[in-house]
Formats: sequence, structure tokens, C-alpha cells
Amino acid sequence: MPTTIQSVSWRSALLLDGATIEDAITRLNEAAIQIVIVVNSDEIFIGTITDGDIRRALLRGLSVKDKIDSVFSRSALVVPPDIGSESVIQLMRANRIHHLPVVDEYRKVIGLYLWDGLSTAEERKNTLVVMAGGLGTRMHPHTENCPKPLLPVAGKPILEHIIERARADGFVHFVLSVRYLAKMIEDYFGDGSKWGVKIEYLHEEEPLGTAGPLSLFESNGLPFIVTNGDVLTDIKYGELLEFHSRNQAQATMAVRMYEWQHPFGVVHTEGINIVGFEEKPVYRSHVNAGVYALSPSVLSLIPKNLRCDMPTLFELLRDQAGRAIVYPMHEPWLDVGRPADYVEAGKTLALQTLKNGRK
Repeated sequence: MPTTIQSVSWRSALLLDGATIEDAITRLNEAAIQIVIVVNSDEIFIGTITDGDIRRALLRGLSVKDKIDSVFSRSALVVPPDIGSESVIQLMRANRIHHLPVVDEYRKVIGLYLWDGLSTAEERKNTLVVMAGGLGTRMHPHTENCPKPLLPVAGKPILEHIIERARADGFVHFVLSVRYLAKMIEDYFGDGSKWGVKIEYLHEEEPLGTAGPLSLFESNGLPFIVTNGDVLTDIKYGELLEFHSRNQAQATMAVRMYEWQHPFGVVHTEGINIVGFEEKPVYRSHVNAGVYALSPSVLSLIPKNLRCDMPTLFELLRDQAGRAIVYPMHEPWLDVGRPADYVEAGKTLALQTLKNGRK
């Protein structure tokens, strides 16, 4: 059954027309209800923005600094306040939507219907594989006596955050690839029953990289998720998996937009001739986020008992004319690869916990 979100909760999803995609991403993450409602200064309804709209915009090459004008849906369904709950249910089911803004006779937003089932993911048969066997040498001295995935962040090991986040998305079968101080990880997580999941282990005899351990993995015939054991993110693993399947890909890499501003004015030349200037230009590129969706067919490309990293696997697939694609993500993400990242992760999750506790 759907329910109406009352008071401040739905108001946190409002966003003024003329905002940027970056503003929309921030609002999506803050509201945590997977929708932004675009309004004018009088809170008159203009349209909606979802995670999918953001993703499609990034795939089209738009920057987070671009305006939302070409992103939001102006034809989104809305309902009046006097509509019956049965009609709301029928509309949501017929249109396969999880959100339905409520507007008055002047189209001013006064509420929002949210499908209750949205927060209760159905159990998935797909496996989530976590690469947790690295030495973590860049994290010394923290990892001298503790594997990096067990380092505590906001009171829990990094790996526990990953498992709980995926469990909330319906994943119940996990495979952990372990090597360095593997027994500590196995003693902590066991068979996973404490978390209501099933956990199995792959044991690397030698370091096999971020893809090599998959040569030891036995697929159940379904696409699966692979994530590095030091990546903290709010990515929706299920949506990544669905994107992968919908696009009939064999390998999908989650990527983040990375921006870097040149500290100096750039001079463009042809030979010794000056042909132009750019004042501290901003360069943008996609970077590997360390989270992937793979189809079982790629497993045959991975050499047995040899080191193989994910970029190499994607190259091998490309050489075979396979379909490898990217999944642009905007969700909060942090690669805990250095001591400074570890400190930042603790601060970020502590603030999130405090914020969630106040809701």
C-alpha cells in the first residue's frame, strides 16, 4: 500500500527550477526517497527528477554543472488531494511508478505518495562478490595487523557496511575473496547467518588482483555484482544489475565523473604560434568506481591462477568483441585507499548516522 509522506520529509525533495544537476543529486541524496520535485518560487509543480533521469543525463554527456532543464520530466503524473487511496494504487501499478506528487487546484505541491514496498527489496538470487584479499600496504600502519576490509568506520568494519548495504537491496548470497589475514575475516563474518545472509569464501593462494579470484568462482548462471572491499558507497547494487541486464551487456563498470581544475592559465599552441588561451580550465573524465556487474560468460576469459585486474578483463572482453559498458553513478562514494580517505570515511559516516538518527 502507498502512504503519504507528511511534513518536512516530502518538502526536502523540493528543488527550484533553474538549479543544476549537481543540486538535484544533492537533493536526491538528502531526501533519500529517490525523487526530486521541481517547483517554481511559489512551489508550483513543474516536473520530477529520478535517479534514472540523472543517469541518462550523464550518459548523454551532460555535466553536473549543467542546468536541470533538459533532465526533469514535465509530463510526470500528479494527483489531487481528494483522490481515493484505491485510485492511487491503481495509478501507481498501471504506470509502474513508486512516487506520485499531490497538487492542489493551482498545481501547488502539497504532498507526495510513496509506495511502501520501495523500502523492502525482494530477495535476489544474484551473488555479490567482494574482493577482500589485498594487503592494504597504502594503509599502513592501520593494516599491519588487520585486513583493510575489517578496519572500523563509524563503529563497523568497512566490509560490514558493504554487506548491510547490499542486504538492504535484496542480496542474500555473498562470496568473499580473501587472502591476507583471511582467518580474521572468516572469524568475524562466519557463514553470514548473523546478518541473515549466506557467506562463502574464495581463498587466493597468491595475489590475483581485482578480477583474478573470479577464476575460482562458481557461477549460478545469473549475472553477479563484484565490488572492491574498500569501497564505501550508497550505490544501489540492484539498479546496477538491472541496468546491466537491460542493456544486454557482458560487463558493466560503475564510473564516477572526476573533475580537476588546472591551477594555471593554459596556452594553446601550434608550433611556436599561439592559437588560444584557457584560464584555469576544468577537465572532466570518468574514473573506475570499483563496482561491477558481470555476466557468467566473462568468467571463461579470466586466466586460472594468474593475476588479472578488472581493467584487463574489460580489455580482454573488448578484444573478443564483447559488450562492455559504463554505469554513471552519482551516489556518495569513497575509495578507502589511503589513511586520509580512512579519516574522511569515518567523518562522513558519522555525520550520516547522526543525520539519520534525527529523522
